[in-house]
Amino acid sequence: MSRRVVRQSKFRHVFGQAAKADQAYEDIRVSKVTWDSAFCAVNPKFLAIIVEAGGGGAFIVLPLAKTGRVDKNYPLVTGHTGPVLDIDWCPHNDNVIASASDDTTVMVWQIPDYTPVRNITEPVITLEGHSKRVGILSWHPTARNVLLSAGGDNVIIIWNVGTGEALLSLDDIHPDVIHSVCWNSNGSLLATTCKDKTLRIIDPRKSQVVANNFEEPVALQEMDTSNGVLLPFYDPDSSIVYLCGKGDSSIRYFEITDEPPFVHYLNTFSSKEPQRGMGFMPKRGLDVSKCEIARFYKLHERKCEPIVMTVPRKSDLFQDDLYPDTPGPEPALEADEWLSGQDAEPVLISLKEGYVPPKHRELRITKRNILDARPPAGPRRSQSASDSPLSQQHTLETLQEEMKALRERVQAQEERITALENMLCELVEGTD
Repeated sequence: MSRRVVRQSKFRHVFGQAAKADQAYEDIRVSKVTWDSAFCAVNPKFLAIIVEAGGGGAFIVLPLAKTGRVDKNYPLVTGHTGPVLDIDWCPHNDNVIASASDDTTVMVWQIPDYTPVRNITEPVITLEGHSKRVGILSWHPTARNVLLSAGGDNVIIIWNVGTGEALLSLDDIHPDVIHSVCWNSNGSLLATTCKDKTLRIIDPRKSQVVANNFEEPVALQEMDTSNGVLLPFYDPDSSIVYLCGKGDSSIRYFEITDEPPFVHYLNTFSSKEPQRGMGFMPKRGLDVSKCEIARFYKLHERKCEPIVMTVPRKSDLFQDDLYPDTPGPEPALEADEWLSGQDAEPVLISLKEGYVPPKHRELRITKRNILDARPPAGPRRSQSASDSPLSQQHTLETLQEEMKALRERVQAQEERITALENMLCELVEGTD
């Protein structure tokens, strides 16, 4: 009688779950442009989504905490004269994001921590060098201010965003449209896929292809049968690859190992509605207190829904085996150092600092002990009427009443503005 040997892995039971309704982002007009990018980019501070916009291209940037219904007049990031095709957050500055457009330009934006009053229309810098639309962006993983762009002109340009100059232009390597570009972990090499069905490994500083047309694969795995664009996300800390298909309604995930058969199917997270795009949170933005190992931001037609992947654990302690040191926000090189030939691995940080013990997760209000309020040392002074506890209590109650009245007035004005906007929309639709 044979016994089946079960492969040992701490990721065999990764559990996927969609966030509750009040944790989603509602009423977002996700872009309908037919392009292959993820349409969504996220970091520990912000969520950015490419949206529909008249008269050019735009994307919306929301603080992660701003869940719920998004006001239709919420400020956008606008400036491109054509549709935005790709966006990517800088890994070394959570307030900097780059956008690529059909208008052949790349723009780099500084996003403030506060909510702007009106649209952000002025980029920090505009990068011009492509002759056709720009559809792919990717920041260098370890060098400061180094950004890659790829366009419909079959050219890859690597920029120094700090100076606005093109460091390198790879214009004779791809004979057809470039489908995807990815840096390796230290940014010394690029992997590209092309319409000519060739995967290339490129040394960008030598402008040379160092490997392509690989022989027999070490493993062959049928991932899915849909004909939509496949969005792969790889987590090197756990060696898990997550596959999301545009137009599909599931996320399949596999563990990669050094021993045959190399690729191990783990599970599939399925939901009812298909995804129009997907964002992937960097490891330093996860909630390690809940054993969260990945978080996706799934785009629907009118909303964005977080999906959390966790490894169930009974212990409330920090799980060191799930969270090895991971790339942090500090760059390891300057742009000119990388261009001169230097390489450096990412500067790693521990995620243990982000761990919150169970007893500290909830704020608990305890009544003060009246004996703790000791009189000040030194000579006694006479107490005025304004210092009396009764007077202070009266002042506090007055302030609370005024704040309540102000809140009610603001709410009434918001309701009135919304009603007027709806009336205006009805009048405009009526005239059409």
